[in-house]
Amino acid sequence: MDVRLASTGAEAETAACQWHAFSTDRSGAETQTQEWNAVLEVFMSKILVLDNEKEIAEVIGLYLKNDGYEIELAYSGMEALQKIAQSPPDLALLDVMLPDIDGFRVLQKIRENYKFPVIMLTAKTEDTDKINGLTLGADDYIPKPFNPLEMVARVKAQLRRYTKYNGANAKIPENVIDFAGLLMNRDTHECTFNERSLTLTPIEFDILWLLGANRGRVVSSEQIFEQIWKEKYFKNSNNTVMVHIRHLREKMGDGHRKSDFIKTVWGVGYKIEK
Repeated sequence: MDVRLASTGAEAETAACQWHAFSTDRSGAETQTQEWNAVLEVFMSKILVLDNEKEIAEVIGLYLKNDGYEIELAYSGMEALQKIAQSPPDLALLDVMLPDIDGFRVLQKIRENYKFPVIMLTAKTEDTDKINGLTLGADDYIPKPFNPLEMVARVKAQLRRYTKYNGANAKIPENVIDFAGLLMNRDTHECTFNERSLTLTPIEFDILWLLGANRGRVVSSEQIFEQIWKEKYFKNSNNTVMVHIRHLREKMGDGHRKSDFIKTVWGVGYKIEK
């Protein structure tokens, strides 16, 4: 189900309600414990949405509200900081381009006092902007335009990560990869992407684990082949790697398009952004 960011509140409400019904239908396949934990997580979570375009902020808020979250809207950096000071949210979605101070400055002020997850929303696609946001303490980065259902899934993933691993001495176990909507457990060979379970072959799982464990770095086809297949790399081995990467992208896609989560660095190899 592929729903793009709707241009009107009415369109967004219809699409969000359809997605809510779709999600409810799927929940029968989950255990009662998982359902109950998910319900508790949602209804205990407040999200701040900061965007200078009122219509976009309201549409984002509507999608999140239809998933059960409490929503606080802000349209300027100073307004957002005031609301955070009065009642800190459990997660913030920040636009970069604002009428007063930019989203990076808002992020800096947040990180002076708070540890809750922050997801940056921006039309800027330059790597320097992304690196700047992540360096300042952003937990995720979603470029506009974006699929609102993916946005909701990333919110859920960040809240789950924060809830699980934010204790005083908590850290992500070595057998788990959990970032940017990707959750992998090496012991159980379970994998979800944007809250959707993926059925991966052992080879596909190992390739994705290798790329995820080395996120931010390029992994060559030769490295992938020799580490996963445990065989010497030959020229034709690159085709084997390419086929498995294509299958991964198809499985990580939404049914209408392949995922671009795994990037191709032409002539070098593959990488997942950090």
